[in-house]
Amino acid sequence: MRIVFLDIAVLLLLLVGVSLWWRGAVRLRFLPCPIWLGWFLENPYMEAVAGSSTIINRLHLTPGMQVLDVGCGMGRLTIPAAERVMPKGVVVALDGQPTMLEEVKKRVAAKHLTNVQTVLSRIDQDELEKGVFDRALLVTVLGEIPDREAALRHIFSALKPGSLLSITEVIPDPHYQPHHVVCRLAEAAGFQLDSQHGTWFAFTLNFKKPDELQNEVLKQAT
Repeated sequence: MRIVFLDIAVLLLLLVGVSLWWRGAVRLRFLPCPIWLGWFLENPYMEAVAGSSTIINRLHLTPGMQVLDVGCGMGRLTIPAAERVMPKGVVVALDGQPTMLEEVKKRVAAKHLTNVQTVLSRIDQDELEKGVFDRALLVTVLGEIPDREAALRHIFSALKPGSLLSITEVIPDPHYQPHHVVCRLAEAAGFQLDSQHGTWFAFTLNFKKPDELQNEVLKQAT
């Protein structure tokens, strides 16, 4: 029995060590969650603490909206978002891994959706068209991005004034970003906290891009 406990302890220490290494390594290299770990995001635990319908409801989507799903993975949020904004709304599913986007395309085809566009891109490296999106999503993705500051600046630029960025973080994601870090990074990019949901281990923070008048007031105040 003692040997079993020792084996479990060693395994836990190994997992913690790998997680800590991965958290540090993503600041230097692009090391996203590979497709074979997709089960980590699509399982009963994730559905209970950060289910796709729960996150989508927090976005207040309406038909006709333009949505950016950053780090879309296999499309867990892409599909329900696309269904909410039909018939004229569009969801842009952006990911840096071709294998993830291929899975999104399969799921979109299976649902017979025609309002999803897939984009192979690194959000921290590539700027998007300015002022076109009503909503942007980052679900357990922020910590995977090497240059988080640049990524949030690019998203800020791509959103329309008055629109929302929704960031969700969940433990035990090895890239988990705590509440105060998310707020600091988002506010540094120009966002204002609009609403918050959940608890410290599974939360969603919605940030608003101020309209032009608000921006002028903020600049004068500082």
